[in-house]
Amino acid sequence: MPRSRMSRSASLALALWAGAASGQGLPEPLTDVPGDPAAGREVVVTRERGLCILCHAGPFPEVPFTGDLAPDLTGVGARLTVPELRQRMVDSRVVNPATIMPPYHATDGLARVGERWQGTTILTAQEVEDVVAYLATLTEDGT
Repeated sequence: MPRSRMSRSASLALALWAGAASGQGLPEPLTDVPGDPAAGREVVVTRERGLCILCHAGPFPEVPFTGDLAPDLTGVGARLTVPELRQRMVDSRVVNPATIMPPYHATDGLARVGERWQGTTILTAQEVEDVVAYLATLTEDGT
């Protein structure tokens, strides 16, 4: 009997559903390449890409004018597991349907998306893994 391969987007949708159903977050990495914490930090603190600092403060004293709409990222690696961090990055609506945090790697169920950006994720799968790797390093010791 021939084997059928699930598309990457179908795999991600299934993983999102399974993670949400289990309450364990999104356990499987989105890429085969491990996340790079240094690259992830760059995405977090750069106003041109991730825009995380518009809503989140954190252990980046060199960055002026960080936000206060969302939780401070200091110690987030001690509060949340890697699968929980990944879930929030991919689509935090799974955890909190009323969130204002954008889904960084999901395209379904969005409203008012400009035609140019429809079907496009905010971050690539590798960028999500990089950010998750960085956030996981932020423990309670002030980092």
